[in-house]
Amino acid sequence: MSAVPTVLVVDDSPTVRKIVQMTLQRENIRVIAAGDGLSALASVADEMPALILLDVQLPRMDGYQICQIIRKNLQFRQIPIIMLSGKDGLFDKMRGRLAGSTEYITKPFDSAELVQTVKKHLANWQERALPRYEGMRPRLRRRG
Repeated sequence: MSAVPTVLVVDDSPTVRKIVQMTLQRENIRVIAAGDGLSALASVADEMPALILLDVQLPRMDGYQICQIIRKNLQFRQIPIIMLSGKDGLFDKMRGRLAGSTEYITKPFDSAELVQTVKKHLANWQERALPRYEGMRPRLRRRG
């Protein structure tokens, strides 16, 4: 397991992806990016990120649908998902919670707020990741 957490940024805007990537890399956080829902799901399966920053409005599949799919999978269910959206209404935030998001940040976001929120949810990422690997350890049997 890596000593540096990986954050998956899912946004159809290359500018937003780059801003988030630069901001988090300054904090020693590895960032991978996806521009649509299907790429995001593939990245979750391949990379097992410590946290996901997920835009609501995406091509092919919206962020709410992606969040629900991730939450239904036992292997990925514990990954914090922070929704990023230009929609700041109460209904939108509630819809995010109902889909399974951990938190909701409205765009445009403040870089310091983003870093603070990400760090808060990464505080115990290594402990959350350990159970995934326990089943892979070789087990020694006692002969008696």
